[in-house]
Amino acid sequence: MSSTTPIHRAPDSPSVRQALALAGVFQAASLVDELARTGQVDNRAWDTLIEATVDTNPESFEAIYGGHPNNLRRGLETLEALVGRKQANPVVLRYGFTILLVMNKLRTNSDMMDSLGQHLTRIQGQAEHFSPTHENVIASLGEAYQETISTFKTRIVVQGDPSLLQSRMMPERVRACLLSGIRFGLLWHQQGGRRWKLVFQRKALRRALDSLG
Repeated sequence: MSSTTPIHRAPDSPSVRQALALAGVFQAASLVDELARTGQVDNRAWDTLIEATVDTNPESFEAIYGGHPNNLRRGLETLEALVGRKQANPVVLRYGFTILLVMNKLRTNSDMMDSLGQHLTRIQGQAEHFSPTHENVIASLGEAYQETISTFKTRIVVQGDPSLLQSRMMPERVRACLLSGIRFGLLWHQQGGRRWKLVFQRKALRRALDSLG
């Protein structure tokens, strides 16, 4: 996605950029829930997350999510629930907030950040050879998550159909999706996002969502 010209330039507004990055977090949370319960995911939403995770040096902010907010539509809809406009899925919200918690632990652990960066550099080579969403790349993303983030005491416990969760490539897909949530969480923090703002600045988030349609 990063090789294409962005279709829709993101406003310079910090709150809008925070909303877009946060949408990536909650899109990952939503897809993890969908994978765990049904084994299926929306391909556009999935491709957006995985390509953002593999491309660690995008040419612009917009390039991270493929140039158009609709690529994060699933996550933006979850944010609508977060600000009280839609019915919230408590499991998805729990995953999203736990991703942010784990992201903060990762952000302050320079050794683990370095280790994850090395993993992702190798995975980029794989993605160029195959494609970002090839199962070999997904397996490597899952392994990177398992060897780094899953070693924290704070764990993201995924609930769902046990037989599905143990099926071929499902653990790797779930971990790759969680890793994409961490990636967008780091982006959210870089754009000035903070957990307390989600409590005290909901009006700003609502306005940002309105501007994104």
